[in-house]
Amino acid sequence: MGTTDVDALRANIRGEVIGPSDDGYDDARRVFNAMIDRRPAVIVRPLDADDVREAIAASGRAGTAVAVRGGGHSVPGFGTADDAVVIDLSRMRSVDVDPGAMTARAQGGATWGDVNDATHVHGLATTGGVVSTTGVGGLTLGGGIGYLARSAGLSLDNLVAAQVVTADGRVLDASERENEDLFWAIRGGGGNFGVVTAFTFRLHPVTDVYGGPIFFELEAAGDVLRFYRDFIRDAPERFGGMPAFQIAPPLPFIPEDRHGDTFIAFVACWAGPIDEGASVLKPLRDVAPIVAEHVGPMPYPALNAAFDALYPAGELQHYWKTRFSSDLSDGAIDVHLEHGAKVPSVHSTVHIYPINGACHRVPSDATAFSSRDATFSTVIAGMWPDPADNDANMAWVREYDAALAPHTEAGGYINFMSGDDRDRLRATYRDNYDRLVEVKRTYDPDNVFRVNQNIAP
Repeated sequence: MGTTDVDALRANIRGEVIGPSDDGYDDARRVFNAMIDRRPAVIVRPLDADDVREAIAASGRAGTAVAVRGGGHSVPGFGTADDAVVIDLSRMRSVDVDPGAMTARAQGGATWGDVNDATHVHGLATTGGVVSTTGVGGLTLGGGIGYLARSAGLSLDNLVAAQVVTADGRVLDASERENEDLFWAIRGGGGNFGVVTAFTFRLHPVTDVYGGPIFFELEAAGDVLRFYRDFIRDAPERFGGMPAFQIAPPLPFIPEDRHGDTFIAFVACWAGPIDEGASVLKPLRDVAPIVAEHVGPMPYPALNAAFDALYPAGELQHYWKTRFSSDLSDGAIDVHLEHGAKVPSVHSTVHIYPINGACHRVPSDATAFSSRDATFSTVIAGMWPDPADNDANMAWVREYDAALAPHTEAGGYINFMSGDDRDRLRATYRDNYDRLVEVKRTYDPDNVFRVNQNIAP
């Protein structure tokens, strides 16, 4: 795609078009993962679905791939690619709430912080991850694990409609009543089927929650993990949260002489009546002596944004691995005790998310997300600032993942996968994989949308 093509695209689009010769190109091509350095043919920041359609058409004329960037948090860097047309949705972030219907319509570039800001004033929320700067689109299309998942379901379980621009330029509404096959596929199938320019979510009555991080000595990790495994099976569904291996950041509630030490932490979230929070968390607090904590009533958006500062966009190297499991076996706990204790950076962490409760009440074939029998989703999230540490830190992630593999399922959560995990997709989607291929053939037979965990047509 040459300068003339870029100029022609600029003439047809209301939003912003940035080519390699334009000021701001280098800033515009930067993505969340500092390990990713790509030079797209053009970056388009659309204002509406018509702009998106024009950008897709330009990619077809030039014979290039399309990379879609929502919130931009893709660890493998799927929001960009060399010589691609990047559709950066960051100027499409509006969120409209209908409190009577208890729904919210978010544009494709919105973040969960945008959604929280709009819904919280009405005493409403929906499942939205654990970092508020995460994009609504990427999280939802891949699943949507978060603090409210056990009570409200995954983000995709709360999706009631979507507007999708397909590879052939159609702007389609997808729901249980329109384009049902497309609606089924985008709930877990990632960005394989088009650009989702709007999401309509079901909301739930959630205003304040009771929770926050609790730090235990690393020596108590086995006790904490065994407690968590047993407790979460039958815990009240409004209890969310997860254990984490974490180097203590320099936060005021952590004793200064313990900054930089490695702990087993637990981030708790009780979304039921606030006056019940202390009693619900008491069994967790009794597992072992507490070194530090910041627990109490807080607005749900505050908890959802509590860890944003640990993950600054474009400043960290990222390499992650992920595993689903139906149980947290003694063998798996032994692996966590060995490898989690070696977490190499204050930014790196290991989370073991619960995905039972409401998530289990959805049949495995009702959406593309098939792992409805999994109780845990583990992420080994390697994040560090210095590229000189890449080899050592990636080795930690890989060795940890390899040791955990015999104790877990073959598949994993696609939102936590790295670029070298594409050979795990069939195992991840299981019996839903062939149906996803058929939907892909219907809506994107030429694989225009291939910069993703790709389901090839």
